[in-house]
Amino acid sequence: MNPKTFAGLPRGPAALAGVVQGLLMHEHVAPSYGLNLSDAQHAEAHLRTVDGMLEGIAARDPAPLAKARPPAARQVGVCRHFTLLHATMLRGQGVPARARCGFGAYFAAGKYYDHWVTEYWNAAETRWVLVDAQLDAHQRALFKVGFDPLDVPRDQFLVAGEAWRLCRTGRADPADFGILDMHGLWFIASNVIRDLAALNDRVMLPWDVWGVMTANDSELDLGLIDRLAGLTRAPEADPDALRAAYADPRVAVPAVVHNPVRGRAEPGDK
Repeated sequence: MNPKTFAGLPRGPAALAGVVQGLLMHEHVAPSYGLNLSDAQHAEAHLRTVDGMLEGIAARDPAPLAKARPPAARQVGVCRHFTLLHATMLRGQGVPARARCGFGAYFAAGKYYDHWVTEYWNAAETRWVLVDAQLDAHQRALFKVGFDPLDVPRDQFLVAGEAWRLCRTGRADPADFGILDMHGLWFIASNVIRDLAALNDRVMLPWDVWGVMTANDSELDLGLIDRLAGLTRAPEADPDALRAAYADPRVAVPAVVHNPVRGRAEPGDK
């Protein structure tokens, strides 16, 4: 990526979230904006890299990134794309930021939906802050969000390791965690692995499958996921252990992953 790509953007998490919202459209929220996406637009949700997203944005409109595009002219993605672009922009301004994979409690009452948000270091407050860069004013009203999406409460977005802990200790029901017709402990375990990868700078598609991921609870290595969940709940507690855990070939992102939405193997970094 050209270091000048993000030159001229407004500074800070709030302003950059606004920029991202003016560039991207969530694949599954698009109908609420009155949009009927084409097959080609749906395919954009499978783009993996920031460069790929930026190329699509520029192909539609070469205007500066700070210029909001109308909804119909935005690049299509999912929560992961909003998060990745937002975190990358923050890093470009020297702000420590990362993508987090977990579950949002604010899309349906009593349910925790598969979701991604940005986590950035607020130096003034000496704490990591969660930002949902996807939630523009339209979506805040649509989902009746009553909190500030620039500082998402930790009980409203659970990182995957925390969701795992709550379910393993009987404080939450695994059936309440997932998306569409996919729910359960196995889904949470896969998100623990995706979150571990993201903390090691591999921000994968939400549906990518690799390594020990499984769709069957009976096949889970509970001890392994217990350990990974503990490490990812508190990434700063032992960074060396976090990196060492990701080196395990059972959880590290391989050169080729399975994309079940497309039903095919794909390079993990393309």
